[in-house]
Amino acid sequence: MTNNKKYRQEYIGRINRVIDYIQNNLDSQLELDTLAKIAYFSKYHFHRIFTAFIGETLNSFIKRLRLEKAATLLMTESNKSITEIALNCGFSGSSTFSRAFSDYFNMSATDYRNGGYINSKIGQIESNTGKPKRKSGKAIVQITNYFDTTTLDQKKGIKMNVEVKMLDNITVAYLRHIGPYAGNSELFGKLFNKLFKWAGPRDLLNFPKTKTISIYYDDPKITDENKLRMDVCLTVPEDTEVSGEIGKMTIAGGKYAVGRFEIKPTEYAEAWNELMGRWLPDSGFVPDDKPCFELYQNDPEQHPQGLCIVDICVPVKPL
Repeated sequence: MTNNKKYRQEYIGRINRVIDYIQNNLDSQLELDTLAKIAYFSKYHFHRIFTAFIGETLNSFIKRLRLEKAATLLMTESNKSITEIALNCGFSGSSTFSRAFSDYFNMSATDYRNGGYINSKIGQIESNTGKPKRKSGKAIVQITNYFDTTTLDQKKGIKMNVEVKMLDNITVAYLRHIGPYAGNSELFGKLFNKLFKWAGPRDLLNFPKTKTISIYYDDPKITDENKLRMDVCLTVPEDTEVSGEIGKMTIAGGKYAVGRFEIKPTEYAEAWNELMGRWLPDSGFVPDDKPCFELYQNDPEQHPQGLCIVDICVPVKPL
């Protein structure tokens, strides 16, 4: 590795740590001094470095994530007032939030909650195709089954088995991508191969014990596709050391709706639509405020019909 590449990867790693912190603390005061310290950059230079790497200013990035989180809560948290949602998303009050929301979504938060989102960028759930061609073992852990159903979409022929489970915390090494990804199997392949090349010499590829995962932070119907954030991950021991663009984090455990699908590589969007659009509204649950992820269970090339076996994991809480 050349020094220039090594230095750039170190910068990427530092920026990723800041993004992780912002994502987990949107309801808090996100001061420049604090974020600069997390990145180990001088506060006088951090803002310019962040903008150069991410393509938007630090303030714009934080504001956008807060507004997009609020948009999701307006749809899923009908028991909370708009003021409560504004405060939960880090806004100082309802008036500041209302102006920012109207500017961003071209409608008031009230209109959005009352059905305006149907004609906005959110419309319908849409997701991703193209997955790593690696065996990824069995499900993480099942403590309690709260809900178990098997359905069949007669039109599309997609079988779905959903269980609500308690999952343990999962430690992963990750490689982050910002930008479009839906349907781009080549992109997923390149990202996972890069992660495998890092993990292999460190004896971290121990299939089927090692699991492969993709984490999605943004709703493609809210966030511009050029700003979508996605991580490809490998499960690793808690004491694994990482550096540069390879990061480490813990996927928070808790209650998840886990949909098991056996699908063609082109059917990931349909699988997400089945879980989010058909199962979830009838389940008595709503999405919790944590990222969704896909847990891959097989190597499609080893499947007799070339099918992908995947668990789509959505954090949930009672309605």
